[in-house]
Amino acid sequence: MAIKNALLVDDSKVARFALSKLLESRDMNVSMAGSAEEALELLNNREHPDVIFMDHLMPGMNGVEATKAIKGNPDTASIPIIMCTSQKSSSFTKEARNFGVYNILTKPTQPDGLGLMLEQLASDVLQGALPEAPRIEPEPDTDEYLAHVPDNAELEMSAEQPEQETARNGSTQPGVVPLTSELIEQISRSAVKTHINNRLHELLSSLFDEQFDHLKRALDESRSKQESNIEARLNAVSEMVEERTRNLRDKVAADVNLNLGRELADLKEELSHNSGFTSDHMAELKDHITSVQTIDTDFWQTLQSEAIQQAHEISRETAEDIAQRTIDLFVAQQRSASSKVYTVGLALSLGVFSLGIAWLAGLFG
Repeated sequence: MAIKNALLVDDSKVARFALSKLLESRDMNVSMAGSAEEALELLNNREHPDVIFMDHLMPGMNGVEATKAIKGNPDTASIPIIMCTSQKSSSFTKEARNFGVYNILTKPTQPDGLGLMLEQLASDVLQGALPEAPRIEPEPDTDEYLAHVPDNAELEMSAEQPEQETARNGSTQPGVVPLTSELIEQISRSAVKTHINNRLHELLSSLFDEQFDHLKRALDESRSKQESNIEARLNAVSEMVEERTRNLRDKVAADVNLNLGRELADLKEELSHNSGFTSDHMAELKDHITSVQTIDTDFWQTLQSEAIQQAHEISRETAEDIAQRTIDLFVAQQRSASSKVYTVGLALSLGVFSLGIAWLAGLFG
């Protein structure tokens, strides 16, 4: 079974904060109480935790009394309790185990020691090896004995031994506790010790809380000043970069404009020298046009001569074809008709031939 839920009981804010951070770093859910009375109320009203970290010295009910109350309740007796104290003596450790404490966690808490203790606790819980607190009867010279004195008991001051009064009366009155000088001294010592311990613990807790609050305020102020300084430095660096970038941009723009102006001036000068047609250009253009016209005239004359020659050849071939056809027709008609018709056809053919020759000569002449 993993140890996941813890109840931290301590009246010091500093101690609660430090130990809670160590427990939360181990993925544990931490509930906190500022006093033993508050812890007992939480145990009665909420789900029980897997382990309780109990401070030793607290105002009001201290850690020992709270542990005895928890172990005396059957509903909470099985919850392992780790006592947090600055005492390192073996006698205190033995005494704490006798009234039900699982282990002692020495202040200030070390992460390695806390981790080993939690691993051992998880192993003991899994194996069912948690030690049981033995039942111890209160002794007359201890505070526990005084706690069991009835509230309605009457105190008798007597310097003599209580056995003498018992022998005279035969029996003691119920609810009457003989008040001897030793008992008075024990009650006074216990009351003074408890009052002094509670007062000292209250003063130390108040001092630690004031130091914690002061340190927290100092850290917050330091963090605020640091953030302000960082922001101021970032703003200064940003302004410096912007200024240098602006100067560089202006310088680059000036260089580019200067180079462009020079190139435009050179181009303008070159265009001014090469603009328009000079007399040499005009003469060259006139010679070119003349040569082109000459070439065109020779070309058209050549085409015209070739066309005339082809027309003559076509006329001659056409005339020969017509004459041949006429002769053939005449021969055919001669055989079937009279010589008059042949003469007329021949004359017509010759006339058509003459007209064709004359037309062609006038067309290409």
